[in-house]
Amino acid sequence: MTALQASGERIVHGTCPHDCPDTCAMLITVKDGVATKVRGDPAHPTTQGALCTKVSRYLERTYSPDRVLYPMRRVGAKGPGQGSWERIGWDEALDTIAERFKAIASDDPQAILPYAYSGTLGLVHNFGMPRRFFHRLGASLPERVLCATAGRTGYNTVIGAQIGTDITHFADARLIILWGTNPITSNLHLWTRIAEARRKGAKVIAIDPYLSQSAEKSDWHLAPLPGTDGALAFGLMHLLIRDNLIDRDYIERHTLGFDALAARAASFTPEVVAGITGLAVDDICQLAKDYGNEPLSAIRMNFGMQRHAGGGNAVRAIACLPALTGAWRHAAGGVLLDNAGAHAVDLAALDGRHLLPDPLPRTVNMAQIAQALTELNDPPLKALFVYASNPVAVAPNNGLLRRGLLRPDLFTVVHEIFLTDTCDYADIVLPATTQLEQFDVHRPYGTLYTMLNEQAIAPLGEAVSNAELFRRLAARMGYDEPCFRQSDEEIAGEAHIRTAAVNASLDFDVLRRDGWQRIDVPLHYAPFANGNFPTPSGRCEFESANAAAQGWSAVPEFIPPRESALGDPALAKRFPLMLLTPPARHYLNSSFSSVESLVRDVGAPWVDIHTADAVARGISEGDRVRVFNARGAFEADARVGDKSRAGVLVAPSIWWLKKSADGENANAVTSDGLTDIGRGATYYDTAVEIERAG
Repeated sequence: MTALQASGERIVHGTCPHDCPDTCAMLITVKDGVATKVRGDPAHPTTQGALCTKVSRYLERTYSPDRVLYPMRRVGAKGPGQGSWERIGWDEALDTIAERFKAIASDDPQAILPYAYSGTLGLVHNFGMPRRFFHRLGASLPERVLCATAGRTGYNTVIGAQIGTDITHFADARLIILWGTNPITSNLHLWTRIAEARRKGAKVIAIDPYLSQSAEKSDWHLAPLPGTDGALAFGLMHLLIRDNLIDRDYIERHTLGFDALAARAASFTPEVVAGITGLAVDDICQLAKDYGNEPLSAIRMNFGMQRHAGGGNAVRAIACLPALTGAWRHAAGGVLLDNAGAHAVDLAALDGRHLLPDPLPRTVNMAQIAQALTELNDPPLKALFVYASNPVAVAPNNGLLRRGLLRPDLFTVVHEIFLTDTCDYADIVLPATTQLEQFDVHRPYGTLYTMLNEQAIAPLGEAVSNAELFRRLAARMGYDEPCFRQSDEEIAGEAHIRTAAVNASLDFDVLRRDGWQRIDVPLHYAPFANGNFPTPSGRCEFESANAAAQGWSAVPEFIPPRESALGDPALAKRFPLMLLTPPARHYLNSSFSSVESLVRDVGAPWVDIHTADAVARGISEGDRVRVFNARGAFEADARVGDKSRAGVLVAPSIWWLKKSADGENANAVTSDGLTDIGRGATYYDTAVEIERAG
């Protein structure tokens, strides 16, 4: 274990495992087997010693008196406030699970579904042993779509891989567009580079229906209607082409399909785009002028803006912009969605795809888990194994989900750190480790450093990691393949050794010494300065044969939000407001909703409503309000003002249901429809109405 000795203490290299692009390097101080301090690593080029408020309180999370520390079995009925828990031993827990799984699998293993997402993003504990187990079992395959698949799929049709501008180079940009992102909350170390760029004279523009903390600190805030980003991107293209603010040499040398894209953009005049987005014509024209006249322009778009019916195509459209202007020529130019594709990792070696049966099991879309539990047949789901996720809090349409989880014939196992909302519906709960109690290696999706997490302390109680749990369960099931006997270190090493030809510089000795290592790209990283896009043509594909082969438009198109006046006028008449549910600053999905100091800091759930919408409904500041649609309802405190544009409600999230006064959260109303491409979740394509609570 890498450690520096000082006054009887040792300092251990750690990595934040949560769903954030920064993937911060941590230093954990340990004395006599107890972690006493967590801080950012000042030597790490991205983290630079700073952790967000959430992760800086990791000791409170790890040593919480509310931790699940022993296996437990439900006695009595399922549901919030129902039944009770009795402690059982690990042998009894594993035997019970194995017996149920064997019985179900003897008929059809596809009746078993693992449900896991981003509770940890570590290669070992997310991608490794757990997925090997369920592949060997032949269980239904979870289609992991809750966050990013629409955007990533759309981006890849244009760029070819998840590769974009290095966040460190944003400090040298002259124009920065924050498109559907609030980095102060969700990408803190990008914001420090943006602040540096502003000090050097850069202009920062925020495009967001909500006046977020980042938008407040930007030079200019534009608030389009939710889900209209694609139309705005086409409007910019129209003006860039019309006013000859494009780099024709770059287009000729390094792009494919310009004429087709120009034809698509031709109808998106400023007037048309203003009618779709709710922006002023002059603002649209000024934005195009600013962007087209500044070569050192960098766009940061995040995954919130692709969580609607047309989200994949919206990302496709935005991804075309830097190739039109030639911004890719510069390290401080281009666009960033995420950089996971820059890392060479053999995911197939990690997750044991060779263990999958032929034919492949069916897939079950995680955004539609509620429908799967209540409607799926041939076979119906008979067992659910939840780890690294809390679906009752985070999945859309959770009223229907909870009805499915109450089925008496459904056997549910949850591996967790705390008794979450999902545990309220479990038959067995197993104790999980925190990041301080396990080894892992991380592939960040926002930075260019491979990250190591050394185990800092022994697991508390009888907690075990994801990998250790599924090693034990594999043995109980009689799986004797060598991959189920690999250690965590062997799993991590295998995934990188197999890609040594691509990432030749990766050195585990360096990882253990420093805790991180930059991947094999230059410090001055301009990935597409000379083209060389990882697309089939080697060019930036404005027109994509691969997209057409999937049944999508070969050229990006604008698809309006499904539940908007543009998409469904009748529904919009009943529910005329669009709901956005971005993360509250001190929460990250539901992972930190258990940390009591953060819960106190965040306060009670609230919803931002524009003054005009509030006045029309007789709602005043501080009123208890009910947000509702045909799927369900939740209550919150009203904050009246101009942070949210007219026609849009913003309910920062995610509170656990059991920590809300009415036992609901915003996912009582969110849509479980899917995106245009990538079959992603459409949380931000949700039409609602609001009224004062009874």
